[in-house]
Amino acid sequence: MLRSVTLRSSVRAAVRSSSRKSLACSVTALKCASASAASVRYASQLSVPKTPTLINEPIKNFTFSDQKDWDLLRASISKFTDAPLDIPVVINGEKRFNSATLNHVNPAKHSQNLANVSQATEQDIKDAIESAKAAKQKWAATPWSDRAAIFLKAADLIATKYRYDMLAATMLGQGKNVYQAEIDCITELIDFFRFNVKYAQEIYSQQPLESSPGVWNRAEYRPLEGFVYAVTPFNFTAISANLIGAPALMGNTVVWKPSATAALSNYLLLTILEEAGLPKGVVNFVPGEPNQVTDLVVNDKDFSSLHFTGSTDVFKKLYVKISENVANDKYRDFPRIVGETGGKNFHLIHNSASVNHTVLSTLRGAFEYQGQKCSATSRVYVPESIWPEFKEKLTAAMKTITIGNTTDPALLNSFMGPVIHEQSFEKLAKVIEEAKNDSELTILEGGHYDRSAGFYVEPTLIQASSPEHPYLTKEFFGPVLTAYVYPDAEFESIMGKVDAATKYGLTGSIFARDRDAVRLAEEGLRYSAGNFYINDKSTGAVVGQQWFGGARMSGTNDKAGSGNILNRFVSVRNIKENFYELTDYKYPSNIK
Repeated sequence: MLRSVTLRSSVRAAVRSSSRKSLACSVTALKCASASAASVRYASQLSVPKTPTLINEPIKNFTFSDQKDWDLLRASISKFTDAPLDIPVVINGEKRFNSATLNHVNPAKHSQNLANVSQATEQDIKDAIESAKAAKQKWAATPWSDRAAIFLKAADLIATKYRYDMLAATMLGQGKNVYQAEIDCITELIDFFRFNVKYAQEIYSQQPLESSPGVWNRAEYRPLEGFVYAVTPFNFTAISANLIGAPALMGNTVVWKPSATAALSNYLLLTILEEAGLPKGVVNFVPGEPNQVTDLVVNDKDFSSLHFTGSTDVFKKLYVKISENVANDKYRDFPRIVGETGGKNFHLIHNSASVNHTVLSTLRGAFEYQGQKCSATSRVYVPESIWPEFKEKLTAAMKTITIGNTTDPALLNSFMGPVIHEQSFEKLAKVIEEAKNDSELTILEGGHYDRSAGFYVEPTLIQASSPEHPYLTKEFFGPVLTAYVYPDAEFESIMGKVDAATKYGLTGSIFARDRDAVRLAEEGLRYSAGNFYINDKSTGAVVGQQWFGGARMSGTNDKAGSGNILNRFVSVRNIKENFYELTDYKYPSNIK
């Protein structure tokens, strides 16, 4: 199936033999088509369509009895591993295979190259920008029902025809086990596409509440006037889908810079959208050197929005560049800046909590997907009275965690896989080594790492003797959990330490059976987390159920998984139509 979405040598040769002038011609043609679309209006909707009834996409469990699912998954994995794929830059639907490529390796087996990813040239990036501009008018004029149908069809294709290919691409390229991949690139991705359609319909239906006699007031939700720049991360294929899909659904066109370590699943996603009917130029796929791509995009006068998920430091730098351009009158509009970044997420445990439940929730929150989730639990505060039991049960459970290549037929059921790449591995290895030599830190479990075959880091539990220690402050983005033990009587005051320890405000949890303790934490930690959990782990927001996003230095808190985020990609125009004619200019108070 994969070969149907990847150009092999014969087709590639044909693409390379064509002149680069073809893009200029195609963009010119698209501009002409857009101009004609302005005069030949697209058919108005003759009805107000109702979106299909929605439920969250069910998760396949992949139990040992589900042999058919395992067999289909193994078949898809084999399609991605018999030879490296050639992934192009895609501009206005044209696939460009460049001589400069970057290897996309399997982090679980770094000797295995999964794909040769073409790196965009300066001209490619400029062409992608022009393609997004040229496609804009026609796409914005396309009836909402047509745009919605594309994303609904893509969701169905992922649920059926491409389910196992998407799983295989995400597992191989991003180190997830099958259940984590199922939650990410299948269920959450599908939910984003389907629920966004419902949210869009709700937004379009929001209209002024009142109209005076002889007046009709109405509102329209225009796409942003320029184009959107989507910068997507490695850790969730679903996030990439939402970062391009949310603005595109609302009539915007997109320049997409995928993460180098998610190119395989992201390119497959693009081909699925194309099969679902996404027109050329609406989404332009531009893998390449991040600074080069970003500089050209944000310096364009028609740049209208950044949709970003990644590190806080990178987001801050982008924010500065955009702000400087605003100050220098570079843009027509104030660009919308939408970002979700880092976190130093907490579990605060009260002495009334269920120890078994808290231990298992903390283990999952900290070590699922190797802690490479922006919401991962990376600090835990435990009262003295239950610490001995908590520590014993958590360390015992950690010893049972299986770690390995989750795409190896013999290890498909491993709980943990590798961290994403060499830089992440080296960073985490340094964190562990520094902990071994810090008198204020004690490694209680784990502390080993091995890169001989893949980038493997053991789940590691570290105890800090001070609540101000940097290991309770810094984001490590890996399977390292730092614990602080506090006197039971200081539960209320420890909340101040939890709140002040970091610059982040993404996720956090309170574990307690005592309702007064829950109330104290819910009030005292109001701004510590954009997603606050009571007796549940700090990870695992579900589209349509828990809207996701944090404030402070964790992002702009626009809440992916809700309709709120779609509002960032429209510009409202209010229209007042008057049916009465004036007969005099005077006010009633002027007439005797």
